[in-house]
Amino acid sequence: MSTENKNGKLVAIIAMMFLFAMISFVTNMAAPFGQIWKIQYEWAGMMGNMMNFAAYLFMGVPAGMMISKMGYKKTALVALALGFVGIAVQFISSKLAGTEISTYVVYLLGAFICGFCVCILNTVVNPMLNLLGGGGNKGNQLIQTGGSLNSLAGTLTPLLVGAMIGQVTDKTSMSDVSPLLMIAMGIFAASFAIIYFTKLQEPEQAEGNMVEMIKGALGYRHLVLGIIAIFLYVGVEVGIPGEMIFYLSDTSENAVLGSAAIAGTVAAVYWLLMLVGRLTSSFISGKVSTRAQIVTVCTVALVLLIAAIFVPESNTFTLPGTEENPLDLVLFKFTGGELPIKCIFFVLCGLCTSVMWGGIFNLATEGLGKYTAAASGLFMAMVVGGGVVPLVQDLVAGAVGYIQSYWVIVASVAYMLFYALIGSKPAKK
Repeated sequence: MSTENKNGKLVAIIAMMFLFAMISFVTNMAAPFGQIWKIQYEWAGMMGNMMNFAAYLFMGVPAGMMISKMGYKKTALVALALGFVGIAVQFISSKLAGTEISTYVVYLLGAFICGFCVCILNTVVNPMLNLLGGGGNKGNQLIQTGGSLNSLAGTLTPLLVGAMIGQVTDKTSMSDVSPLLMIAMGIFAASFAIIYFTKLQEPEQAEGNMVEMIKGALGYRHLVLGIIAIFLYVGVEVGIPGEMIFYLSDTSENAVLGSAAIAGTVAAVYWLLMLVGRLTSSFISGKVSTRAQIVTVCTVALVLLIAAIFVPESNTFTLPGTEENPLDLVLFKFTGGELPIKCIFFVLCGLCTSVMWGGIFNLATEGLGKYTAAASGLFMAMVVGGGVVPLVQDLVAGAVGYIQSYWVIVASVAYMLFYALIGSKPAKK
């Protein structure tokens, strides 16, 4: 490979990893924002998250078609423009009157538009990193490396939102987080400029009708089962910290903490551990098979989740820090209070979920060749699971309690373990 081609490939990899971080930045605002609305409308906590992920159902396949018609760079630029508009609409909601239902509708519209953004970005980033890595274990290695930046953004976002919200009361509104939305608009504008002036080495596009490509891709059994796995996985990744935020920020009579600041900080540790897991995987993925990694993390996640469900809520430990120093949040010193030990098990699941996305994508697209772009579009459509599964979990939580709702997550992880052991073996139907 010539020096020019090597440099072009490196620039493309760096650009894709930057976009990977943007995906998490947008996605992880939804659950913390949900704290604001949940106290006003019990059903509303996960609806912003649901709208964000519902967009995947509508945009997944069209996003794959956009790549075929426009290429990766132009498609990414469209996504970033949509992201700016979505954040701007949410910013407008922060300037409207308090917590009226009309304000909530405007916020949901912004979340839905942002969903189009992250769906398209995901469709661009994952196959391009996999292709730039040459597929196989090396392709998974690049996806995990990019995922590390994704997790870093995911760590900082709930931390910042939680610090801005503080104690959730019936007076809390979107205006409390409007500074973060202004920063987000600036980041999207800067990202658009960076990608626009970056010369990307475009992978060769497969020719053919997209409908035919999709039919061809669905002829592979391991892809079909992988699509189900990714639907459940995104729900697991979002649901574990999302419901934990509601659990810890609940201010009802039987609340365990009642602090959005602590809830956001604990959730940030979950995303930090995802960063650690992805960094670790990026180093070992060239030597340890993707299937072995997924089997291991699914097994460990099941143990952690079941332990968290059965450990008594009365088993707690005291968090350090004081509420007088906001810097404590940034330094992960917390702000005092009794944290149930079961939350530690939930947080540790971040190490497990960290490698699942890249691993499942890698296993499901193995051997697809020219159908890879179409498969990526199908994958993105199924990311709607990140809205559906947490919403189902939250409804279950309303019926039987926060902790018992995690049986939804246990069932989802059990399927992913089946997929890694049996369902991911390449085969045509």
